Amino acid sequence: MNINVRKLSRKEIGEAIPLVWDIFNKYEAVNYSETGKEAFHLAICSSDYLDMLTAYGAFDDEKLIGIIATRNAGAHIALFFVHGDYHRQGIGKMLFKACLKDNENKQITVNSSEYALGVYKKLGFIQIDSLKDEDGIRFIPMTFDR
Repeated sequence: MNINVRKLSRKEIGEAIPLVWDIFNKYEAVNYSETGKEAFHLAICSSDYLDMLTAYGAFDDEKLIGIIATRNAGAHIALFFVHGDYHRQGIGKMLFKACLKDNENKQITVNSSEYALGVYKKLGFIQIDSLKDEDGIRFIPMTFDR
């Protein structure tokens, strides 16, 4: 396994969406209503949404295996997905570190899925509110302070 992490171009962010959608459906969609699944899909397929993102990809050789994307000048994690075959191998931590390196924010927020709650806690995020449901999208607000 030869993993490298680098910043993604806008084109590469768009090319990563099938990976995001596949991982979402495999691990997170079970907790979403049909309305929530549709809202998530519409968001990740929106050019306006994708244009707001700064993203980093993890590659095993040339194969994209994970992505982290922020918006609001790095103050909010919008997408964070790692292919299931690479879970629990430090890929998420590598992506988060790359994101932090170019990020001067003292605080970073995320709306964690129920599935990812443990991952964010391991990275140092703290839950700041209970489970929310907005337009069928279920999330737990969390924050990371440097």
